[in-house]
Amino acid sequence: MIQAMKKLTFLVTEKEYAPFIEQLRQLGVVHVVELQSGATSPELQEALDLDERYKATLKAMSYAAAAYEKAKKAGDAEAVAFAATVPSQGDSCADGKSAADVAATGLSVVERIEHLAEDESATRHAIDDVDKAIVQLEPFGDFSWDAIRALEADTHSRIDFFRCSAKGFRQQWADEFFAIPVAEENKKTYFITFTHGDTAPSISAEHLYLPQHSLSYYNKEKVDRQQRLHEIHQQQLHLALEERGTVEAAKLVNDDRISLARVQLSHEDVADGVVRLMEGWVKTENAEAVTASLDAAGIFYEITDPAATDKVPIEIKNDSYSSLFEPILKMYSLPNYRDLDPTVFFAPFFMLFFGLCMGDAGYGLLIFAISLYLLRSKPDLKAYAKLGCWLGATTMVVGLLTGSFFGIDLSQQDWAFLAPVKHLFINEKNYKPFGYAPMMVFSVLIGLVQVLLGMTLAGAKAVKNGGWKYGVGKFSWVAALLSATLLFFLPACGVALPQFLQYVFYAIIGVAALGIMFYNNPDKNIFVNFGGGVWSVYGMATGLLGDLLSYIRLFALGLTGGVLGGVFNQLATDLTSSLPWFVRWLPMLLILLFGHGINFGLCMISSFVHPMRLTFVEFFKNADFEGGGKAFVPFRRKSA
Repeated sequence: MIQAMKKLTFLVTEKEYAPFIEQLRQLGVVHVVELQSGATSPELQEALDLDERYKATLKAMSYAAAAYEKAKKAGDAEAVAFAATVPSQGDSCADGKSAADVAATGLSVVERIEHLAEDESATRHAIDDVDKAIVQLEPFGDFSWDAIRALEADTHSRIDFFRCSAKGFRQQWADEFFAIPVAEENKKTYFITFTHGDTAPSISAEHLYLPQHSLSYYNKEKVDRQQRLHEIHQQQLHLALEERGTVEAAKLVNDDRISLARVQLSHEDVADGVVRLMEGWVKTENAEAVTASLDAAGIFYEITDPAATDKVPIEIKNDSYSSLFEPILKMYSLPNYRDLDPTVFFAPFFMLFFGLCMGDAGYGLLIFAISLYLLRSKPDLKAYAKLGCWLGATTMVVGLLTGSFFGIDLSQQDWAFLAPVKHLFINEKNYKPFGYAPMMVFSVLIGLVQVLLGMTLAGAKAVKNGGWKYGVGKFSWVAALLSATLLFFLPACGVALPQFLQYVFYAIIGVAALGIMFYNNPDKNIFVNFGGGVWSVYGMATGLLGDLLSYIRLFALGLTGGVLGGVFNQLATDLTSSLPWFVRWLPMLLILLFGHGINFGLCMISSFVHPMRLTFVEFFKNADFEGGGKAFVPFRRKSA
């Protein structure tokens, strides 16, 4: 449900401005409108830049803590020992400190993390350089450059290092330049030459310019650098485990700076800057408290209901069940103030559509079990885990009704406990309405129900925004389609309608036709309405059929998932049929895990994507849902 709002307009003098802003922040229930869209200031830019630094620091802390937890779970002795050295941190690290002190302490932690990150980067680059030096020197072994230079002096010759392919080495080089092969690695020959004079021999081999220290020097350097890297990681981990609360508290203080800087840019100067004009929104339930506070402070304000052209911020509030589906709505858009909140209306349909697309009780049991585990072990994922429980339970119900369990067609099994219920499974063997698969017919019917509900909501929206007469044309379509469906569908299902009831349905269709053709737009004359009615009939005749056929995907996806699951079951049994039982179970299990893993993943994707598509396209279109709403964000202090 969209929360009712009131519009506030303020006129504040320069002297009143600072205390007024603080008063709004203390109230914490007023959404301030940015009248200077896109405006910025040095204070705002500085706070935004600092916010990015806080985010990067928290991300680095999370990475360090996650690596530590992973090592500890793996039984790493050093990680386990390290746990005993880290003191536990309380939740109120900012208690008793001013906002400035919290910000200063948090910033110092950020600077330490940034310095460690720079040190880590430099150390990693140094290790890379050392590794390259070691790779160059290893073929020639651990020699001393002092010994090389002494040898050059004693022999009055020049020593050079070369590399060529193993087949490319020439005996001629040994004769002319005393070339001596030192090692062969990866089909490469490494060798040295001795020549008189200052010029290296001109041969068809790669002349190597080796690092100016020994192999043992670089090996020691690598050990030292790795030790330094380890120390950096230890310091990062200490900060991540001990100072995260400090950084989070400082980030909240900075968030206050950002919101304050934005509010300070959310006014227009009037009367040559003597008075500042500001606008805001407050929920109707809080309006009385806000106006009482403003009256006490002597602030000039005006409070009004939203106008049709106002861009009202949106806050939606639903029951505990419907609120689970709000993230799905927000993936599309928040409703605008003239819309109806569709969450409570599409929630049960989305849940059913998910179950129909997944269509397997075994997969539903798996989703339910995983969601239940997350619900108990991951408090941060509580809402998503609850949604998963609902979706898993619905999938189990659909799978049991259709007789599918991990790709096993229960209606085809000769299991004694299934004998009493086999005739109840909803499949083509037991039911075939109008000669079609029962789930296909059900998918179209449930689509019709959702489309009619959408049209009803469109009529309710028209009545809400313009009055009852603007809803006549839309409700007329609902009445006509519903009456026609009952009039022709019930007899096709074997339900005999009394003659009187048939006349009633015909009468409703006739009256609805008048509303469709002659009262679809109350602001126009009868001729324009008739033209609009003809166009509306054409649009309904072509669009409704396409909308309903879209819902067949629910049946098709459920059928596909079941068939693929059955195929993998068949592969697991057929490919291992010749193996003895004590060997057969392992490849059979691997095939089942691999096959059902792929099938489960594909079913999960399709079971989210296609219900969202039906909701966002067919339902929202027929419900005349516009969206485009901006979230209601009250100006308040975030830090303690």
